[in-house]
Amino acid sequence: MRNSKTVRIGGCVIGGGNPVAIQSMTNTKTEDIKATVAQILELEKAGCEIIRSAVPTIEAAKAFSEIKKQIHIPLVADIHFDYRLAIAAIENGADKIRINPGNIGSKDKLKAVVDAAKERDIPIRVGVNSGSLEKEILTKYGGVTAEGLVESALEKTAYIEDLGYDNLVISIKSSDVLMCVKAHEIISDKTDLPLHVGITESGTLLAGNIKSAIGLGLILNQGIGDTIRVSLTGNPLEEIKSAKLILRTLGLRKSGVEVVSCPTCGRTQINLISLAEKVEKMVENIDANLKIAVMGCVVNGPGEAKEADLGIAGGINEGLIIKKGEVLRKVKEEDLLSELKKEILAYEKIL
Repeated sequence: MRNSKTVRIGGCVIGGGNPVAIQSMTNTKTEDIKATVAQILELEKAGCEIIRSAVPTIEAAKAFSEIKKQIHIPLVADIHFDYRLAIAAIENGADKIRINPGNIGSKDKLKAVVDAAKERDIPIRVGVNSGSLEKEILTKYGGVTAEGLVESALEKTAYIEDLGYDNLVISIKSSDVLMCVKAHEIISDKTDLPLHVGITESGTLLAGNIKSAIGLGLILNQGIGDTIRVSLTGNPLEEIKSAKLILRTLGLRKSGVEVVSCPTCGRTQINLISLAEKVEKMVENIDANLKIAVMGCVVNGPGEAKEADLGIAGGINEGLIIKKGEVLRKVKEEDLLSELKKEILAYEKIL
């Protein structure tokens, strides 16, 4: 496990051995306070622990003050180009700001942002991605490379540290999964600043999940990373679901129900795909360390489900309710879901 510095973002502490925090970003217009708050509350319920919102206008920056009153997780301002928006977001209660010092303007403008953050002890996330590398670095390395991403990020953090401020988080992202992995491996040995990890522009639900799972898995499994975002083109709620599953699969989170299901075969006599999806939906907000197996037949179901806490195995118009590999009872197909829910709720009371 990488020993990174501790940084406080509102009520969330990252680095220093704290659990990897799950982050997402709103896709509402930040100026629309009602819509933005509604989305953040949904994301909170799903398990989001840090939320970032775009600040493209002064109205968006001012909206932070009201949004903060209605939510319960740290609110991060995403700033590009205009240093005045960063200062306004800080003045309106941002718990952290995300900037790329390379596009924020002159050193005097960067200093003004750093001074505002320093005054309120607000962390700055220094963000660098493959699309924002300086021409000098592109020329030096012959294009976008892991080494170039790292050099750019460390140069930018050095700018801010030279201004007397080290309350920083680094983010280096690329849509090239293996380049992103290599960059994190390099930078983890060069700084103890916390790292926010993600695969940028990863794509739609299917492609984005696969790329993020591979990239984040390879990085996190080396003990690198203090916060993560699964960047998907879609509903931000899907980002939270995916992040929780990635962390749980890697053994970095224990809470939350894990659903395993068989891939179906010619023995399957029920609509297993629909059933598995309904089980996932049913348990997504249950905060219990449970493993649920959804199996398609009674031939192998009990045996294959023995490593799960609870399970169901379908048959012809009926199915089995299973606990720790032992059959509890046989029920009608239409009752499988409700009977499983009873067992989950009973199991929760024991935990």
